[in-house]
Amino acid sequence: KADTVEYKQVIAGILVTLQEKAFEYLRLLDTGSYSHEKLEEIIRFVQHDLCCRKSDIKHLEDAELVIYLRNKLNRPMRVCGVVKNVGEPGGGPFLTYNQDGTVSLQILESSQIDKSNKEYMEMFTKGTHFNPVDLVCAVKNYKGQPFSLPEYVDKSTGFISSKSKNGKELKALELPGLWNGAMSNWNTIFVEVPLSTFNPVKTVNDLLREEHQ
Repeated sequence: KADTVEYKQVIAGILVTLQEKAFEYLRLLDTGSYSHEKLEEIIRFVQHDLCCRKSDIKHLEDAELVIYLRNKLNRPMRVCGVVKNVGEPGGGPFLTYNQDGTVSLQILESSQIDKSNKEYMEMFTKGTHFNPVDLVCAVKNYKGQPFSLPEYVDKSTGFISSKSKNGKELKALELPGLWNGAMSNWNTIFVEVPLSTFNPVKTVNDLLREEHQ
């Protein structure tokens, strides 16, 4: 448990550090007294620290830029621990294209991948890391008010999954997944944590793992 506790504290510390910086920039934007150089500094924070990029950002006027940056900074934030991919079933961290023309970090499940597209499937199966759903979340804004979380759901990420019941194959329409579609419009950061912090029990045989003895 020592590794698990330590790395929970690590990812929580990263979350607090990034959130404080985002809050500082939001308060500055509220004052209206900022230079173009300061806006460029905020852009670098959004791009490098929050890993969110917009291809046409250079074409935005300062007023449009401020609206864009406020929108990207003033949203829930999560730091996700990820482990090296050792063949466990489940989702993984990827860069994805969003409907607003940005590229950001997302957790994707296998059921969200077009299995008829060889290129997509190869990218998914060759992913270097796995998401053990180890999340630390910030759900209040820079004024201390709770975010309305349903506003940050990407409703288009609902999907049809294959299930079976009593030996009969079924198709199920699922709502956006909790840590992918339901958190799609959060700011997301991935941090690699040791494999020792991830001890799943997906089958009875998993109980035979050393960590569960």
